[in-house]
Amino acid sequence: MADYQTDLTLQPLQQGEGWRLGWNPSRGAFPGLVGAEDWAIELTDGEFRDFCRLSQQLIATLKTIAGELMAEEHICCEVESDRIWLEVEGFPQEYELRLMLLTGRRAEGRWAPIAVPSLLRALDGLAAQLLDDGSSGSL
Repeated sequence: MADYQTDLTLQPLQQGEGWRLGWNPSRGAFPGLVGAEDWAIELTDGEFRDFCRLSQQLIATLKTIAGELMAEEHICCEVESDRIWLEVEGFPQEYELRLMLLTGRRAEGRWAPIAVPSLLRALDGLAAQLLDDGSSGSL
């Protein structure tokens, strides 16, 4: 993972309680990294962009339906592309996030509810940078 921090002009590895996130376009086939304290997955450009886009979409959906739920109601909501599957499960104010890669190397990961808010804030900032830097593809 040191390669995600070697060039200060690139997005360094970001970390918080229970999460890790990195973007380094010079890493070749796997410029993205997502993980928690005890696991990490390197992602292709397309997988990482899908992760960013689908996370934002999932959270927007959760916020939309949160007002219709009673305080004690549990929620499970999922979204996917041909490369990534994401799911939130819990309560609108506290939920875990799960990830599955649906292509070639297949992998799974999970972020605990304590990690999700700061992971999503970091992801929003990184997604904005990816759009601003003119990288190929779109979120």
